[in-house]
Amino acid sequence: MTEKTEEQGGMRRFYATALELGPLVLFFIANGRWGIYWGTGIFIVATAIALPCYRWLEKRWPVMPLVGGFFVLVFGGLTIWLQDDTFIKLKPTIVNCLFGTILGGGLLLFRRPLLKPLFGTAFRLTDEGWRKLTLRWTLFFFVLAAVNEVMWRGFTTDTWIASKMFLSFPLTLVFAFLQVPLLKRYWDGADNPFARGS
Repeated sequence: MTEKTEEQGGMRRFYATALELGPLVLFFIANGRWGIYWGTGIFIVATAIALPCYRWLEKRWPVMPLVGGFFVLVFGGLTIWLQDDTFIKLKPTIVNCLFGTILGGGLLLFRRPLLKPLFGTAFRLTDEGWRKLTLRWTLFFFVLAAVNEVMWRGFTTDTWIASKMFLSFPLTLVFAFLQVPLLKRYWDGADNPFARGS
């Protein structure tokens, strides 16, 4: 991989992170100024803008942001229409349980690590590596669902929204970083990008 290609990959990751975090930041700010319903409306609009940007950046529709965005539009719409913030608060629980169930079901029922078709272009792992990575993400999605349930049921709306940026998102970044040893160990091929400097 050339230095220019590495730089482009780093910029793409930066933009993808900004696209994921941007709607949450706007949700947080709008809720603080105008309340949950205005915040939800702005969250919907920001998500609707971010999804085509994902498409342009990745040259394809990324599955997980697309599914998450769909649920933002549906549950956010219900929140505003029915003036009931329970819907937007339940959205992360349902989405994370859905991802966990799909990934876990793929392993249990079909013996297939479904992360491979999602991230096979980014990572090249052995079959055992894909299985272990899929199992770990399966469990982590259920952890995120549990965290969301605790935060929205046990704390104020403002605290719940803050937890999306300052708890769930950092937890996801830390968890992803902790998978580097697995990626390094189970990389399929000699051109292991995670083995540099070791």
